[in-house]
Amino acid sequence: MEEGGDVASRTHITISEYQSFTCGTKRYGAGFFPLEEKAFNYLESFVLANRSATDTDPLELMVISSRCGVGKIISAKNYVGLITLKDGTEIEILPKIYSPQADNQAAVRKLFIKMLQSVRDVPYKVFDVSKLKTESMNVFEIFIRMFIDEVFSIVKRGLKASYITRCDNERFYKGKLIFSQHIKENYVHKERVFIEYDIFSTNRPENRLIKSTLEFLQKHTTSIRNRKDLSVLLASFDGVNFSNNYEQDFTQYVKNRNMTEYDAIMRWCRVFLQNKSFTSFAGSEVAYAILFPMEQIFESYVAAKLGKALGNNQYSMKTQDKSYHLFDHPSKKFALRPDIVVTKKTSKKVTVLDTKWKLLSPSYHNYGIAQSDMYQMYAYQKKYEASQVILIYPMNENIKDLCSDISYKSEDGVSVKAVFLDLMDMDSSIAAVKTLIACS
Repeated sequence: MEEGGDVASRTHITISEYQSFTCGTKRYGAGFFPLEEKAFNYLESFVLANRSATDTDPLELMVISSRCGVGKIISAKNYVGLITLKDGTEIEILPKIYSPQADNQAAVRKLFIKMLQSVRDVPYKVFDVSKLKTESMNVFEIFIRMFIDEVFSIVKRGLKASYITRCDNERFYKGKLIFSQHIKENYVHKERVFIEYDIFSTNRPENRLIKSTLEFLQKHTTSIRNRKDLSVLLASFDGVNFSNNYEQDFTQYVKNRNMTEYDAIMRWCRVFLQNKSFTSFAGSEVAYAILFPMEQIFESYVAAKLGKALGNNQYSMKTQDKSYHLFDHPSKKFALRPDIVVTKKTSKKVTVLDTKWKLLSPSYHNYGIAQSDMYQMYAYQKKYEASQVILIYPMNENIKDLCSDISYKSEDGVSVKAVFLDLMDMDSSIAAVKTLIACS
C-alpha cells in the first residue's frame, strides 16, 4: 500500500452527502468544493472502479456528472466515512442530517458514531460516545481513538499468551531432539543439539495483528494525541512480531470464552488492515477508504431505538423478516423482507415498517416517494395482513413544516404512512412511531 502522503502536509476536506467536488481551484458556490486536478482524477478513478455491478443496486458510492459553466462534478451519495487519496488528500463525508440541533459538524459526527453502534458485527458498540471530542477530530481519528482505548484495555489486563513450538540449534537440551536436523546441522558442532520445544509467549496471531494495526495507524494519524498513545502501545508489544500475512493470522484467530475481550479489537483490525468496514473497495488511487452505506446504518439505528422503546412485554419485533414470499406456487418465489415487523401480543395486529434513507420534499412528484417502494408496501400489507404499513424517512429542512405525516389509503384496505424522524431528537420521534403502532 502506498503511503497516504506526509501527514503534516495533508489536505483535509469535509463535505456532506449530496454535496459535490469540482475540478480545479475555482469556487462555484454553496455545495461545491474545489479539488485540485490530480486529486480530482484520483477520486474519479476510484468512483469508476467501484460502480455498482448492477443497474438495480440502489446504493451508489458517488455520482459523476457535468454541469454547464462548471464542468465535471463528483457528488457524494449513499456512503459516508473517509477516503484518503494517494497524494494524501483526506475526504471526510458526513451524513446529511437536518435538525435545529445539528448546527455543526461535531454534532453530526457524534450522531454518526452513535448510529454506527447499532449495527451488528461492527466494533463500535462498547465506546462511550459522550467522551468524544468531535470538535477537533474527523471520523477516521475518532475510529483510531476507539481502537486505542480498546488496546489500552487489553494491555492493562495483560496480553494473551500461549505455548508456541520452536525449533532451534541450542547449547542445552530440552524438549525433543530432532535427530535428522541435528545430524545435518551439528556434524562438526558436537556441543549443540537441534531441538523442538514449547515456550509461553505473547507472539501469537492476534497480538501480531494488533501490533501491525498500531504501526499502520501511527503512519496515518494526524492527531498528536493519537500518535503519542500509539507509540506508547507499540512499546507494550515489544515481544510481539509484526504480522507478515494478515489473512493467515486472521484465520488462526478462533473465538472462544478465553478470547472474548479480543473480539471487538479483531474487527477493528479488519477495518484498518483490510478495509472491512461494510464493503471492500477496489482501485489503486486511494491509500485507504473506510465507508459505510447510510441506508443500512439508518435501518439498524431505527430498529435498535424502536426495539428499546417497545420493550418485550406488549410487542414482539422482528428485523429483516423472511416469513413470506410474493408467490407461493408452484414454489416460493420473490422473497419479501421488510425491515421491521411489529406484532401486538394481545390483539395479534401487525405493523410493517420500512426505512428509507432519502430526502423527501413537497416540490417533488409524490414528495419523491418511489413508486416501487409503494408497490413493495402494498405487497407487505397484503401478505402480512398488516393493520398499517409505515415508511420511515429522515427529517429534512424541506419537509419540516408539514402539518402531518403523509398518508395514503386504498379502497381495499391498504394504508401506508410516511413518517419523519428527527435524528437529533430520536426519543421523541420514536415515541411518536410507538404511538402509531399502539393505535393501529
